[in-house]
Amino acid sequence: MTSPALELQQAVFVALSGDAALVAMLGPDRIHDHAPASVAFPYITFGRSAVEDWSTTTEDGSEHLFSLHVWSKADGKKQALEIMELARAALHDASLVLASHRLVNLRAEAAEVRFNDDHAVYHGVVRFRAITENGQ
Repeated sequence: MTSPALELQQAVFVALSGDAALVAMLGPDRIHDHAPASVAFPYITFGRSAVEDWSTTTEDGSEHLFSLHVWSKADGKKQALEIMELARAALHDASLVLASHRLVNLRAEAAEVRFNDDHAVYHGVVRFRAITENGQ
């Protein structure tokens, strides 16, 4: 059986990559687990991921906390905020299909964007919480 965290990340990648509005704003191949050194802006990367036991007396389950990072070199926060909203809309309450687990729920919980002076880039973070159970 595959890790529920890995299955969730794969399903999130598929959902984001298949969102026409998001891909139109980012461009093709701009969603990465780890961005290559020469990646063009804007793009999204997977950030922190934490998993905790969420089992009940009848079901084995996991609570997942994960984040998506948005990177933009546009003037102002507008582009980063628009990308963050498209990603949030694509995932919040989505019914993603996992290979050997079942997604119970997926919720966007928080978002923030700030300017990184060292790299002259806007950096946005959208945090999500998901619950999965074993089996389909």
